[in-house]
Amino acid sequence: MTLRHSEQYYREARKKMVLEQLLARKISSREVLKAMEEIPRHLFVDQGLAAKAYDDGPLPIGYGQTISQPYMVAMMTQALELSPNDRVLEIGSGCGYQTAVLASICREVYSIERLEPLLTQSLNVLKSLGYNNVTLKLGDGQVGWPQKAPFNAVLVAAYAERTPKDLVDQLAPGGHLVIPLGAEDSQLLVLTTKNLDGSFTRKTLLGCRFVPLVSERVKV
Repeated sequence: MTLRHSEQYYREARKKMVLEQLLARKISSREVLKAMEEIPRHLFVDQGLAAKAYDDGPLPIGYGQTISQPYMVAMMTQALELSPNDRVLEIGSGCGYQTAVLASICREVYSIERLEPLLTQSLNVLKSLGYNNVTLKLGDGQVGWPQKAPFNAVLVAAYAERTPKDLVDQLAPGGHLVIPLGAEDSQLLVLTTKNLDGSFTRKTLLGCRFVPLVSERVKV
């Protein structure tokens, strides 16, 4: 077996990933399952790690960052209950794989990344795959993207002690926000729903492990 596997190899790896990692853990969204069976996850990681792209775990993508475990990508996306006309804000585009999953399901994705090399890399891969409904920018994810708000969904791919208020404010009524909350060694994935009357409902989904959400804001 060489490092350069055939496209058939990767297609079979995706099918196995969906069957054993997603369906077996009760991921039921047809849109999420379809997206993750079709998107070439191996193109979003270093060539030397391509053969491991569909394994049941995260992988390093450089600069102290990771591409999330396939199941975690599926869980977070499914929790947002996306519709085809939705506009989504993603915080932490990383290598762009989660971005591609979101863009395969909804109308528009706005994604913020703080590391320029990762932003350039993800933009190149997404363009090569034909995603034209994604807008990326370099910036501080904690402040969100108020110029493009409101969003039907917000996905944060890094943990924080508490949900940033700016992100909640940019959520449309009826929208969902998913974010890991906690500390470095203890995090919970939390889903916040903005009800039509302006109130909020919060639900803990599962334990998780993410890199920290870094902000340029000065703490006082």
